Amino acid sequence: MKIEQFPDDVKDYILPAPSGELSYRCLKCERVHPPLKLYYACPDCGGLLLIEDMKEARLREKPGAFWRRLFDFRRLANIQSLRGVFAFYEFLAPLIPLEDVIYLGEGHTPLIQAPAKLAEAVGIRLFVKHDGQNPSASFKDRGMAAALSYLKYVIRSRKLTNVLAVCASTGDTSAAAALYASALGPEVKSAVLLPKGKVTPAQLSQPLGAGALVFELPGVFDDCMKVVEHLSEHYDVALLNSKNPWRVLGQESYAYELAQQLDYELGDVAVFVPVGNAGNITAVMSGLLKLKRCDVIDRLPKVIAVQSSHADPVYRYYSRPESERVYQPVTVRPSVAQAAMIGDPVSFPRVAKMAAEYDATAGERRFFVVEVEEQAIMDNMLQANRSGLTICTQGGEGLAGLREALRLGLVETGERAVVDSTAHALKFTGFQSDYFADALRDGFEIKAKPQLVNRPIDISPAGAPLPEAGRAQSAADRAAYVAAAAKDVALALGLNKR
Repeated sequence: MKIEQFPDDVKDYILPAPSGELSYRCLKCERVHPPLKLYYACPDCGGLLLIEDMKEARLREKPGAFWRRLFDFRRLANIQSLRGVFAFYEFLAPLIPLEDVIYLGEGHTPLIQAPAKLAEAVGIRLFVKHDGQNPSASFKDRGMAAALSYLKYVIRSRKLTNVLAVCASTGDTSAAAALYASALGPEVKSAVLLPKGKVTPAQLSQPLGAGALVFELPGVFDDCMKVVEHLSEHYDVALLNSKNPWRVLGQESYAYELAQQLDYELGDVAVFVPVGNAGNITAVMSGLLKLKRCDVIDRLPKVIAVQSSHADPVYRYYSRPESERVYQPVTVRPSVAQAAMIGDPVSFPRVAKMAAEYDATAGERRFFVVEVEEQAIMDNMLQANRSGLTICTQGGEGLAGLREALRLGLVETGERAVVDSTAHALKFTGFQSDYFADALRDGFEIKAKPQLVNRPIDISPAGAPLPEAGRAQSAADRAAYVAAAAKDVALALGLNKR
C-alpha cells in the first residue's frame, strides 16, 4: 500500500524519523551514558545496562488508540525497513535512521491457535507463537535486527572499520549473529564461541554457512559466555549476546506483535517464556510495560517464566520468600531445551528489576516462575507435534510450564495461554530421534513413552525383485516389486481389498 493511500490521520506518521533520546542506564548505579558508544556494562561500576528513551513521555501525548491504529496501518506499508520489528519504530529504537535498519525477514511471526485436540488435552484456550519462522529459525533474530542496525548506524556515524562481532551461544544466537553480521558486508566480521559437542548439527552448520569463525570450547554455555565477556572487557569487539542491551531492545518486538495479534486485549492472557539467558523474558516484560504506560493496552497479561529442573537458578530465586531471596548460579545438567541450558543467566538483574516493576504496575502479582522436568519437555513437544503444531524443545518446555501453572492454580482454564516456541523444530530433530530410540536416559533422565514413539517400518518384500540405485529394472520385475511391496504395506495398515 502506498503512503498516499493511507487515511489522513495516520498518513504523515507511517514513515517515521528519529525522535527519541535513547541512552544507556545502569541498573546498579542508575547513571546514564550516551548512545553512540558500544557499552555492554556500565563504565563507572560495571553494572548491567538497559536502553531507556529519555523522551518516552512524548509517546503519551498521543492516545493509545492512535498507536494501535498507526501500528495496524503500518503493517500495510511496502517499506522494507518497516516490514520487520521496526514496524513499532517509536517504541523500539527511534534513534536509528531507517537507512540503517537491517531487515532480513524477521518479526511478525504467526500466532497459531492450537487445534482443539491439544487445547482440550491441556484444558485451556491455547496459542503458539512460532518464532522459529524467523530467518535464522529462532527468536534471536529480533534482537539481532536491532543490535546490528544500531551497529550499522554507529559504524556509519563514527566511520569505524574492521569491526569484529562476537558472541557465545547454545546454537541459536550464533546462527542469528552470523547471519545478520554477514548482511553488513566486509566492514563487520563475526566470531562465535560454542560449547563443544553441545550444539546440534543443524545449529552448528548455520554460522559456518554464514561465514563466521566458529570456535568450539570445552564446558557449557556459561563457560563460553565468561570467555566472551573477558574479550569484550579487554579487546575491541562488538558483543552480540543479550548482555548487549540493544539485543534486549529488539526482542521487545515480541510483546508488540503479540498485543497486535490479540487485538491489544491481554487482560485474560498468560504468556509462557523459557528463561535461557533471561534476555527474552526481560524484553517481553519491558515491551508490555511500555504498551501499558502509553495506554496501548488496558491490562498487563500474566508473564510466566519457565525453567527446566536441570537449569533453574531463576526458579530457585523466586521459589523462596521475598525476604530470603539470594541469587545463586547453578551447575547445569543436560537438557533437551538447549537454549535454556544456562545456569547463570547474564540478564538476571534485568529480570529482577522488570518483575518488580511489572507487579507494581499491575497492582497485583502477574509475574511467576515455574519449573518442569525434562521428561515433560519432550513429552509435551511430541504431543504438540502429534496435534498439528511443530514446536521446538523450548516450546515443549513452555507447554510443560503451562500444564504446571494450571496444576498450581497460577492460570485458570477460562484464560488464554500463549506459548513461545522460540526456534524451529527442525533444529532439534536429533532429540526426537533419540527419544524414539529411548536413548536419552543418561543425564537427561527421560524415558520414552511407547504411545509417543514412532519408528520407520521396513518393507523389503521377500521373493520380489528389489530395485537397486543406478540399475534399471525390467518392466516385469518392476511390476512384481510394486505388487509385493503394496501388499506388505496394505497388510501393515490393515487395509481391506476392493
